[in-house]
Amino acid sequence: MLFKSNIEPSCAYCRFSTALGDDEYVCSERGIMSGYGSCGSYRYEPTKREPQALPDLRSIALSEEEFTL
Repeated sequence: MLFKSNIEPSCAYCRFSTALGDDEYVCSERGIMSGYGSCGSYRYEPTKREPQALPDLRSIALSEEEFTL
């Protein structure tokens, strides 16, 4: 889920960070940081998170019984 409450802190979706390249972020508070790090200035910014891809439903074997009430 995009807005779940137990999100582990990460510079990748911190309000103060900007993506630099491969897993490196420029933090306005701390300088260059790794995407897996975090600091005391961390503030969650939900718009920086990318939702997980949905599963391809064509690859799941479904039966007629699963669509009846």
